[in-house]
Amino acid sequence: MDHETADQFAQAMKNTAETMRDVMADIGHHDVIEAATYEDAETDHTPFNTPHLVTVPEKRKVEDLTEKHRSAAEYLKPARRKGTARFADLQSLIDWSNRFKGDTSALFANPDMSAPTLTCIADYHAEGPADVASPMGDASARHCHHRAIYDFPLSDEWKAWMKISGEALEKDDLGNFIEERAMDIMDPTPAILSGTPSDKNQPFENRLIEIAQKIEGRYGQLTQLLAMSKQFQVYESSDLTVKSNRDTGEAQIQFLNEHKGADGKPLNIPNLIIIAIPVFLGGAPYRMSVRFRYRKVGAQVRFFLSIHNPEKAFEAAFKEAIAEATEATSLPTFMGNPEA
Repeated sequence: MDHETADQFAQAMKNTAETMRDVMADIGHHDVIEAATYEDAETDHTPFNTPHLVTVPEKRKVEDLTEKHRSAAEYLKPARRKGTARFADLQSLIDWSNRFKGDTSALFANPDMSAPTLTCIADYHAEGPADVASPMGDASARHCHHRAIYDFPLSDEWKAWMKISGEALEKDDLGNFIEERAMDIMDPTPAILSGTPSDKNQPFENRLIEIAQKIEGRYGQLTQLLAMSKQFQVYESSDLTVKSNRDTGEAQIQFLNEHKGADGKPLNIPNLIIIAIPVFLGGAPYRMSVRFRYRKVGAQVRFFLSIHNPEKAFEAAFKEAIAEATEATSLPTFMGNPEA
């Protein structure tokens, strides 16, 4: 190849390379459409979260890389705190709250008797009305993603008594339960047995006396209950009575059933016992009245142990724990559940 031919070949190759470069540049060309800035939002009312867009040649694939950019940005350092911690005791939730709390943090107490909880949201919304008209978004809004929860553990004693409360028990089942839970049963004090409230009595004694007066109850001892659960026979006699209303002419026919013991005398048994059990695991015991009743079903007798107003004891124990957390964290406390 002579010198002139070589120059022509080189020129041709140069033109081809330049042509390919120009074609590829044209194919890969795109224009960036700048997203609105915070300054733009203040002047032209364009929302600050306008997406970043680019123009691309027709029929080219477009991918949204937003999540990949966010993942890359958070690879070394997270953009914000998030997650839910669950604690085994109240003090741990208090310590966590004091570690992460801010000006907007808040507590939420859920008084569900079957599953009570206390929740702290470290990044809760700021107080005040929402500003829905601001192009910058609501300045008081927070993500509410950083949380801690304490599930109050109900005591074994509480769960055992609540399980049988109001349920029909056979004699053997009653005896087994009473023997197993004998440590929970408290014999009435002399003041309680007197049945008269007094300033000399302990507050719990007057409270139990008042309960007995309201429901016409009489407190018994553990030994009485055990004896009844082992040997209990009921004999029933029925008397027919007729009552008529002179004004309306209506008549009522009623059987008066009288339960008697084996000796033929009317049964006179206590219908109340006292238990002292904690509501929460490791908590202080609460004294409660338990109604003792029986019902004759054919030849069988069914027994019932029903806690009188257990909600009162639960509410007292729960409020005591919530008051402790509120005071220790200095956070506002709301009764209920936070937003999902």
